[in-house]
Amino acid sequence: MKALLLKDKGLWKDMKLEETEKPAPGNGELLVEVHAVGLNPVDYKTATNGMPNWTYPHILGLDVAGVVAEVGDGVTGWKRGDRIVYHGDFSKKGGYAEFALITAHTASKLPDSISFEEAAALPTAGYTAYQALHRKLPLDQIDTILIHGGAGGVGGFGVQLAKLAGKTVISTASSHNHEYVKSLGADYVIDYREENVKERVMGITDGRGVDAVIDAVSRQSATDALDMLAYMGHIVYIAGAPDFTVIKPFTKVVSYHEIALAAAHQSDDVQAQKDFAVIGDHMLSLLAKGKLDAMLKEVISLEEVPDALNRLSERHVKGKIVAKLK
Repeated sequence: MKALLLKDKGLWKDMKLEETEKPAPGNGELLVEVHAVGLNPVDYKTATNGMPNWTYPHILGLDVAGVVAEVGDGVTGWKRGDRIVYHGDFSKKGGYAEFALITAHTASKLPDSISFEEAAALPTAGYTAYQALHRKLPLDQIDTILIHGGAGGVGGFGVQLAKLAGKTVISTASSHNHEYVKSLGADYVIDYREENVKERVMGITDGRGVDAVIDAVSRQSATDALDMLAYMGHIVYIAGAPDFTVIKPFTKVVSYHEIALAAAHQSDDVQAQKDFAVIGDHMLSLLAKGKLDAMLKEVISLEEVPDALNRLSERHVKGKIVAKLK
């Protein structure tokens, strides 16, 4: 099969489409003919330093939509020809290839009404945002929420899901993306380059602060956000933990929540792994009903992935980029 091969750590900009061995499904696995694969910052981030258990050449790509080509032993509920979408395990070879493997219990069946490209835009960013809102936050106790990076993947899905949950949504974005982020559901959008984010947040909330923050930007961004939280506030962080010491104990009594999708794949907790399918099913349902935008902004070829990942690394990409194979 053809695949985009990473020859060694740090060489993701040099990946090229080459022939490699087609995998075969093991017990509990499905072999998927890849039709579309989503791009995510985690691709270039993990490729930069590599993973201890990787062998080279390695294949990146976590978000796959396609068709079941072969069914491994012990698999029930799936058959050849089924349309499928899943979030993959970055410790294993991924979906920048004509075929890829996934554990059957972590995948979702893709409705005919949703394109492979739209589906491949969902998993990493969408499931992360879903976990943040529906697995970590006590939504019944939250009215206002700050979601950083509303024009990006996690932020954009977070804005939509928070608005669907009936929350007052504040987001950050460059000025040229403000209308786009508002179209996703944000009530307020702050230009983090030109405005004082804390001052705007405190002004919007009458000096109280927000009930929750979702940060997928950086450790520093998460740390800065602590000062914008109301009493009993919550922060969900994806790109690094904040410096907890900036909050004096027994004052704001802040709750901290970590998101790491990869941890479920690498654990022995099958129930946690099955939750990927549960989340995927719900998000696909929302997408099919027109309640969720996949934020698909660009469809490219597999050969164009290295250049697109480079643009992602510069942090100025709006929405989602997906590579189409079929």
